[in-house]
Amino acid sequence: MEPKLKHLEFIQSVITRMNTNSFLIKGWMITLVSALFALAAKDANVRYVVVTYIAIPAFWALDAFYLAQERQYRALYDVVRVQETVDFSMDASSYNTEQNTWLATIFSKTMLALYPPVVCITLVIMFWMK
Repeated sequence: MEPKLKHLEFIQSVITRMNTNSFLIKGWMITLVSALFALAAKDANVRYVVVTYIAIPAFWALDAFYLAQERQYRALYDVVRVQETVDFSMDASSYNTEQNTWLATIFSKTMLALYPPVVCITLVIMFWMK
């Protein structure tokens, strides 16, 4: 039982790391977009806001990557949880199912709740500044 618990701890630490990375990416995206809005308002220059249309999709894609990885490791965790033997495998690539792919994760509920509203707010601010 002790090796199985240790293996589950290893997997859980990877899940935690992916979750932390995803959280930090969201924070950096909000910080960068806010800073660009502040620069655009200070200089009355819409070009700063246009830069957000490069930054937001980049953060969105990176966040989706980490969320997809986290989902794959959660699937691995569920399999290891019920296994009798422990092989200490950390390969979660075989759990890249249809809902755990990077592309599917980009359009998941959690991603669509944050990134499209930020894009819409950016559009509103860009047209408001003109």
